[in-house]
Amino acid sequence: MKRFFQWLKALFNRGMDKLEDPDLMLDQARRDMQTALIQNREKAVQAITQKNRLQQILDEQEKKAAMLQTQAETALRGGNRELAKQFLREKSTIDSTIEQYRTALAQAVESVDAVKLAIKRQEEEVKRKTAEALALKAQWKQSQIQSSITKALEGLTFENEYEGSFAAARDRIKDKQAEAAARQEMFAGSIQGKMMAIEDQAADYAAEEELKKLEERLGMGAPSATTTPLAVEATSDVAAQLEELEKRINQGQNNNNA
Repeated sequence: MKRFFQWLKALFNRGMDKLEDPDLMLDQARRDMQTALIQNREKAVQAITQKNRLQQILDEQEKKAAMLQTQAETALRGGNRELAKQFLREKSTIDSTIEQYRTALAQAVESVDAVKLAIKRQEEEVKRKTAEALALKAQWKQSQIQSSITKALEGLTFENEYEGSFAAARDRIKDKQAEAAARQEMFAGSIQGKMMAIEDQAADYAAEEELKKLEERLGMGAPSATTTPLAVEATSDVAAQLEELEKRINQGQNNNNA
């Protein structure tokens, strides 16, 4: 039930947002102004019609009064005073009515003139408001476009945002390069040390052989036949170390390639 009311509320808010849309509001205001102007024009037409009707009645009464005046004069010239008097009485009644019609007509003319002026001002106001509505709608469209552009720009990313990633990658690569250099340096040092050890051992073997030969010449040592196994063993040792060194070199190269 709670979700249902939330859905109704969201639907109502969406409807209100649509109703409060500036385009719709401006169009509705323009229609309201046009409707009011049409209604006022209709009322003005009715007022002008009544004024014209009063003018017609007044004209008729004035013609009738003039005719009675002529008839009274004719009767008087004919010596019929009673008939002339009757015509003048009727004319007098019409004259009083004419005054009333003239007063009503003057008021009607004044009202019509005021209505015409109001209608003219309203027409000018409608034109001004219509132009203003068009300008406001253009501004609303422009603001919508600017908002769309801003939303689009909010999703853009630039290189500065990735500077941290590039810096981290550079540091990682430098660390790996330094580590590889250190391993190479250690490997080179190890090979050099092995070579020096082999050279020292070979020098020791050579010095040992020379010493034994000197002892033989001086008659201080065993015959030279006894030294042969030592020389063979030393040679085997050197070959084994060389073989081990080659294996380590090959292994180091494989690690660097990996």
